[in-house]
Amino acid sequence: MDAFHITSFSFLIASGVVLAAWFCLIIYRGTLESHEDDQLYLADPMLAKAQQEVVARIERINPVIRAVMIAWIVLAAVSASLWIWQGYKSF
Repeated sequence: MDAFHITSFSFLIASGVVLAAWFCLIIYRGTLESHEDDQLYLADPMLAKAQQEVVARIERINPVIRAVMIAWIVLAAVSASLWIWQGYKSF
């Protein structure tokens, strides 16, 4: 195997790992959102506090999901560019 194949294969593996991490984060956020209630608890402070904690977790994970998605897009674009470049060179 030459250096190009090793490089392109490693980018594809990294892209797959990042995509799997993104899917796991999306599933985790969906689980958190299922625990979020549509009601506003004004009378019971314990329920209101629990609801605020869930919302805070969702707000904390959203930037992480966005960063992982951007990393996956960059890795996929680099992998596609390498593949196209290799095809262009061998044409």
